[in-house]
Amino acid sequence: MAAGASDHRRSLVVVSGLMLVMLLASLDQTIVSTALPTIVGELGGLEHLSWVVTAYLLAVTAVTPLYGKLGDLYGRKVVLQVALVLFLAGSALCGLAQGMTELIAFRAIQGLGGGGLMVSAQAAIGDVVPPRERGRYSGLFGAVFGVSSVAGPLIGGFLTTHLSWRWIFYVNLPLGVAALAVLAVTLPSRSEHRHHTIDYAGTALLAAGLSAIILLTSLGGNTYDWGSPQIVLLGVAGVACLVALTVVERRAAEPILPPALFRNRGSWSRARWRWPSASRCSAR
Repeated sequence: MAAGASDHRRSLVVVSGLMLVMLLASLDQTIVSTALPTIVGELGGLEHLSWVVTAYLLAVTAVTPLYGKLGDLYGRKVVLQVALVLFLAGSALCGLAQGMTELIAFRAIQGLGGGGLMVSAQAAIGDVVPPRERGRYSGLFGAVFGVSSVAGPLIGGFLTTHLSWRWIFYVNLPLGVAALAVLAVTLPSRSEHRHHTIDYAGTALLAAGLSAIILLTSLGGNTYDWGSPQIVLLGVAGVACLVALTVVERRAAEPILPPALFRNRGSWSRARWRWPSASRCSAR
């Protein structure tokens, strides 16, 4: 009984660290929006304003498919720690940025880490929580998205008004260090070694297709007209990459996006359940 209670407490500590990681990743998608006018007022570059958000989303999109496979190869713990360190380094650099070009580049670095936080944190649940309890903890992770969508703009506005817009990035540092310390002590390392094959072609096609769609929706109607050659080209490229992806994945030994996933009703049910939270984060 005592051992069971001890394991439960340990699981709660680990899950708390993972939820903090999720909060960092989801909060960063909403906290920046209210500070954008102030950032432009100080750094200039109004014509590049949308890229502060787009650079982060593009980086997240490009690396997210890889993190799951890297977790299989090297273990969830080390991959999550690397992603968190990269995210914190990008946050610190964003706070130190002296120009819009620097800020956009540092946001991309931040996104390279942020893309692994959500994927690795959710995958790490399987290492510490029994299967029958994972649904409950997944619900807690869903609540984190809801909290971040509401709290992000409020926190961003408060920090920008009373301190500086740079603090919307600096605030990640103490939270991230705390999460890193908790996970380093409590999250179990992988004890067994497995051989996996990385689907490089599928990863590249998925990243390219989703990036083209993100650019289309971000630039269309703003930087370029919806009927402009640039937007049409992005749309064609995005569709072509995704169509090619379906062909490549049928032949891959370990596809990054298994075709069988789309025939699984359970996967579609979870996707519909998570969609509202994800859409709110992306919209912001």
